[in-house]
Amino acid sequence: MKKWKSIIVYCSVVALPVIVSNANAHEQSSMMNQKGMHAEKPSLDNLLKSRLEAVNGTDVIVSRVSIPPNTSLPKHWHPGEEFAYIMEGSVILWQEGKADIIGKKGEIVKVPLKQVHTAITNDEGAVILVFRVHESGKPERNIVN
Repeated sequence: MKKWKSIIVYCSVVALPVIVSNANAHEQSSMMNQKGMHAEKPSLDNLLKSRLEAVNGTDVIVSRVSIPPNTSLPKHWHPGEEFAYIMEGSVILWQEGKADIIGKKGEIVKVPLKQVHTAITNDEGAVILVFRVHESGKPERNIVN
């Protein structure tokens, strides 16, 4: 419990102010939409990547993810937990072996450690602010075939 309290305090006090002033890195992937047609590319902007001082061997990564309408991301997993705040639109969170979760604007969804998942949009697309707490030195995401 102490570890999570430290992470929450860190994200509240340190990470949020940095997000506003540090929107630099940009990553994109080519996608096909759910109808099999070429779609706009989803974008992932890493706003912050920082080692947690209070928790050895742990990083926090904050990203802004934009997913165009009728698009799904590749199935993947992370070496940490993921907390996603839906800023615009809505998204279906598919998780292997679990029921789908529909996240709407203003809601937060959680993806457990190493859970294979994807995000799927309908006609409106989505913009999501994602907080990930990872083991340091591990890849940010692992694509699953």
